[in-house]
Amino acid sequence: MTKPDPFRYFKTSREIIRLAVMLYVRFPLSLRNVEDLLHERGIDVSHEAVRFWWHRFGPMFAAEIRKRRIAGMKSSKWRWHLDEVFVKINGERHYLWRAVDHEGEVLESFVTKARDKKAALKFLKKAMRKHGSPDVVVTDGLASYGAALKEIGAAGRQETGRWLNNRAENSHLPFRRRERAMLRFRRMRSLQKFASVHASVYNHFNQERSLSTRPNFKLNRATALAEWRGLGAS
Repeated sequence: MTKPDPFRYFKTSREIIRLAVMLYVRFPLSLRNVEDLLHERGIDVSHEAVRFWWHRFGPMFAAEIRKRRIAGMKSSKWRWHLDEVFVKINGERHYLWRAVDHEGEVLESFVTKARDKKAALKFLKKAMRKHGSPDVVVTDGLASYGAALKEIGAAGRQETGRWLNNRAENSHLPFRRRERAMLRFRRMRSLQKFASVHASVYNHFNQERSLSTRPNFKLNRATALAEWRGLGAS
């Protein structure tokens, strides 16, 4: 039984929709920036259309990327890096928690109003349900991590220290650039949605160009783009 075509009933072609979603999520562009870039390519769409497409297809593309990567990637249970960052929503402080594996793959993004043991425990349980239990958990000095790991019986796996958690801290940088382009967020739900989709798209196109030769980088980049163009295919 074939899956229903998600692009059915849309007048705009699926190629343009995929391109618009990729430009908006992957790069630090506003909706109107994407509209202008598409206009330069002879594509006449409004920024509201781009907003609708991102809300409609972004989570679907992200889920398909995660499914493919989990099926094809090696285990991410060896070493996790956990960190949290402050995010303002309507002037109120929230916290975006992030779990990154030893290769820089963003495993989980989770938004909470507090930064206590309860929030850390909820974040850890959510990440472990999807990816299993890691052998080593690297964190900063926040006491909430230690209390949460102790409750789930993994206190002996925690490592803390100066510069040990740079991988998780650096993973926040692409999101921070997107946050500035979007002029922050207005709802906790929209922040959670965008952070999850952005993490999957970032993983998909992140080729670690400094660790590979130019020919290999070009090959991997072309492969990632080809896979993106096949997302949502019926």
